[in-house]
Amino acid sequence: MDTETYIINDIKALGLDTLVRELQNTFNQLTFSHIPIVNDQGYLGCVSETDAHCFEASKPIAEFQYALETFHVRKDTHWLDILEAFALHGSNIMPVLGELNEYLGYFELSDIMSLFNNTPFLNETGGIIVVEKGLRDYSFSEISQIVESNEGKILGMFISHINDDTMQATIKIGHSAMNEIVQTFRRYSYDIVSNHDEDKLLEDLKNRSRYLDKYLNI
Repeated sequence: MDTETYIINDIKALGLDTLVRELQNTFNQLTFSHIPIVNDQGYLGCVSETDAHCFEASKPIAEFQYALETFHVRKDTHWLDILEAFALHGSNIMPVLGELNEYLGYFELSDIMSLFNNTPFLNETGGIIVVEKGLRDYSFSEISQIVESNEGKILGMFISHINDDTMQATIKIGHSAMNEIVQTFRRYSYDIVSNHDEDKLLEDLKNRSRYLDKYLNI
């Protein structure tokens, strides 16, 4: 996907000689979490809205240069890496630099999210399975084999949770009958975290529980 077409220059980057008052007014007019700061040599970093409202309004930004956050991406950075940068820095704009570190503009979070929204993972019909297994015991190749051996097609897969001992993988599958896939995962010692209407094992357990409750109440 070509992300260069999403580079925006609607909001001008500010210089170090800009008064904090003007910076604060810019934030008041926008919904941005950060504003890029530049000088004659190029991009210096971003100042956050939270910091800007703590600075003395009559002073130039130069006096608070220590507070600049230097995150950025390149114009040819993959959109998934751009999305990761947004998450890491808690920003809704992302400065874009060229090959010579010149400031080119910025990405907006909503535009990059729209790229994710257009992937088959979100816009294709399918079912979601979340599986859990030990960190040392799982493999993507095994997960793929389990799905494809049951005539399922993987539309997307990612690690959605991880801790010291286990991981959870979220898998979207272009397959309407999920029970066979779910049961195969169990045979390979994966725990099924997600709930599935077609999960016959859970339905059997629920029925047995109801029978036991009825028996005990006689």
